[in-house]
Amino acid sequence: MTEARTQRELIEESLGFLFEAELLEEIIEVGKVKSLESDQILLDTGDDLLYIPFILDGAIKVSRDRDEEELLLYYIESGDTCAMTLQCTVRKSVSEIRATTIEPSRILMIPIMYMEKWMSNYSSWRRYILESYHSRMTELIETVDAIAFMRLDERLEKYLVDQAKLKGSLEIKHTHQQIAEDLHSSRVVISRLLKQLETKGRIQLYRNRIVLSSI
Repeated sequence: MTEARTQRELIEESLGFLFEAELLEEIIEVGKVKSLESDQILLDTGDDLLYIPFILDGAIKVSRDRDEEELLLYYIESGDTCAMTLQCTVRKSVSEIRATTIEPSRILMIPIMYMEKWMSNYSSWRRYILESYHSRMTELIETVDAIAFMRLDERLEKYLVDQAKLKGSLEIKHTHQQIAEDLHSSRVVISRLLKQLETKGRIQLYRNRIVLSSI
């Protein structure tokens, strides 16, 4: 099977149900697939935005970085794109976020020049972009609510459940330090709370991985 054929099938499988055939053909023609390993930065704060990223498979963590501290905003997975990136593209500004893979991922990169053109020409594209904005805004509100109104132990348990659902597995391969950074806490505090969850029978702790009892 040729590389071009492989790329076509991957795009059709991930995005074919979202767009009409004519638009899908344009996407296949102009898009380029980029493969990344876990913990690779796809886009960083201050980068020029030259492409619109679509997640074909895998998952991406989107965060804000300031003064060497990182704040988790939301995750995007197969079939998703990043609303923050779309917003910066429309405003023709540099990236305001950091996008990092949390597992091996393949990303479809579409040159930004096509975004406005397709908004005018294809109803499925307009609908997809508006739904993406709505989904990411809902997730941002949930993030703000969690920080403002939930105790850290509740946020931690929600985080673990969200991670398990995102990856489709009860096993989460994160260090305590990684979780602490995502939740804007310290490793010592997170380790203590994880131990409490283990005592309650909700998780099992192993070296660099956590197994949930259920979702």
